[in-house]
Amino acid sequence: MSEQVEVLPAQGVTNQPARSISWRDYLELTKPRVVALMILTSVIGMLLATSGLPGLSVLIWGNLGIALLAGAAAVVNHVVDQKIDTVMARTRKRPVATGKISSIEAILFAALLATVGMVVLIWQVNHLTAWLTLASLVGYAGVYTLFLKRATPQNITIGGLAGAMPPLLGWTAVTGQVDG
Repeated sequence: MSEQVEVLPAQGVTNQPARSISWRDYLELTKPRVVALMILTSVIGMLLATSGLPGLSVLIWGNLGIALLAGAAAVVNHVVDQKIDTVMARTRKRPVATGKISSIEAILFAALLATVGMVVLIWQVNHLTAWLTLASLVGYAGVYTLFLKRATPQNITIGGLAGAMPPLLGWTAVTGQVDG
């Protein structure tokens, strides 16, 4: 009596090598060079808002909160542009485009960054700066990335508003108001 037995692989076992995710992959999602330039312009806004130097606390906490929310917006951009990124030479090796970090993992990371950024800005800086920074995230990740990039060649011009926000955010972090 000879029975044929079909051997199936164990569930969850694949021939694919295990993903090796590093903190650098998550850092890359935040577009740190772009965020650094945004923080530079935020500091300029802070310097313009006061006749002397801004307080160390607002300088540190304000820019940390702004950077965290800007990083969250960049992560959302990676998720939304995942398919486009796979076909462009400049972007095809991004962590979400390659599948190294899943879209769900990236969105959870963005949510964490945004939440911590909002908490920092609300508790350590002021509500106005927190809400304007969140509006900037929505403007970049939502309006620019989701709609304008795909709808019009004028996307950079219109979407530039979100990129122009950091000096205003620096100003409001110091003054607590939009006007001088």
